[in-house]
Amino acid sequence: MSVVALVPAAGRGERLGYGMPKALVPVNGVPLLTRAVQGLFASGQVQHVVIAAPPSDVDLVHTATASLAPAGGAVHVLSGGAERTDSVRLALEHALRVIPDTSIVLVHDAARAFTPPQVVADVVAAVRDGHDAVIPVLPVADTIKQVDEVGVVVSTPDRAGLRVVQTPQGFRAETLRAAYCSGIAATDDAGLVEKNGGKVHTVPGHPHAMKITTPFDLAVAEALFTGGQQ
Repeated sequence: MSVVALVPAAGRGERLGYGMPKALVPVNGVPLLTRAVQGLFASGQVQHVVIAAPPSDVDLVHTATASLAPAGGAVHVLSGGAERTDSVRLALEHALRVIPDTSIVLVHDAARAFTPPQVVADVVAAVRDGHDAVIPVLPVADTIKQVDEVGVVVSTPDRAGLRVVQTPQGFRAETLRAAYCSGIAATDDAGLVEKNGGKVHTVPGHPHAMKITTPFDLAVAEALFTGGQQ
């Protein structure tokens, strides 16, 4: 039974200001997408990676990632959609059609390129242990305020019960398929499963799984992860 990682990477990444898809922006000379795919395979748990790339850059993404798969594995590249959910849906449909023994599906952001392989392995292990959906999380360090439409604070949630969500998010293949067939919407894939009646389990995340979205994030990554270190 195969573990398949879906990587929605069709975003243009305007906030990074590179004039190229965010997934192809380099950190110390290596594209975010390349680092993300390497980390997935380095976990020793992932057999296939399905990348939803910008339609204009499918060939470029294929060239950058095809050689990353280990023996017996493969990288699949297809055209992504207009929104992240569209890209995940397309990648999931491809996986279930082309890789018929898919049993566990991960959804991973290329922008979290430095996620340690152990986090990937922990997510897969938790799904194998019987959980339908699993997400890596970190405790919330800051005080959080809920505000109304004009910016007035209306409550202060107890941060002891709050968590920051990272990726990869892991699912039984049928669980994620059912969530995407439900017609409901959510801000992430685990939220989709939750709204569809599923239970979402958590495992410890890692600070290195930071999401690289802005030039500041990119500068932090350049400083922290020199020489390709994670």
